Amino acid sequence: MEKEAQIREVLEELRGALQADGGDLSVVSIEGNLVKVELQGACGSCPHAMVTLKDGVERILRERVSPDIEVERAESS
Repeated sequence: MEKEAQIREVLEELRGALQADGGDLSVVSIEGNLVKVELQGACGSCPHAMVTLKDGVERILRERVSPDIEVERAESS
């Protein structure tokens, strides 16, 4: 399976946990090892959003897909 497909699969699994807390995320772009996501719902305004991205989403992607992955928050337009 190609890396982008693996990333999307893992993110889809993680969405369930975010949705359980009233939030969500959507993939804005995947360029090599850089993944940009938009946090939605409760996650969009949560003061712990960056912790969720770095210690949660990014850490899991690094463990399951590639240790070189970086996750950034894309601002909603």
